[in-house]
Amino acid sequence: MSQTLLNHLAFVRQVTITAAQGLPEQALDYIPEGFNNNIRWNLGHIYVIQEKFAFLFAGEPLQLPDNYDRWFSKGTKPADWQDEQLPTLDELLKLLAEQPVRIKKELQHRLDEQVKAPFTTGNGLALSTIEEFLSYTLFHEGIHFNAINTLKRFAANSL
Repeated sequence: MSQTLLNHLAFVRQVTITAAQGLPEQALDYIPEGFNNNIRWNLGHIYVIQEKFAFLFAGEPLQLPDNYDRWFSKGTKPADWQDEQLPTLDELLKLLAEQPVRIKKELQHRLDEQVKAPFTTGNGLALSTIEEFLSYTLFHEGIHFNAINTLKRFAANSL
């Protein structure tokens, strides 16, 4: 199961990266009426949540660039960003591409390990092993992949 999970993490991540490659800055930051977030936020959010679910709960150091937690954690939104230097698409895609490689390197032999602080997701799923946390991130990334594709369609029709 461990190799399958790690392969799925890499596959899903590549699909997400492919969906965002080459997008213009205007599309990255477009927020349609009725939405709270944009494509840039969704990409950063995928990175931050996977970083926490993979490494924080496993007791490993996080690789979170400055301000990523403040910009992209659950409950944040671009409307709260002040005139700040946000990461470029290339920077986000580089981090996203490297993350599954780090996960495999650091955690592939620890998937059955119980975490010190189990966690229950907002929709009620209890997570207690590293494998359970990583499996859940597939679902999470799928939600945000869908949001990215929806936002791409809105941006294409509006810009």
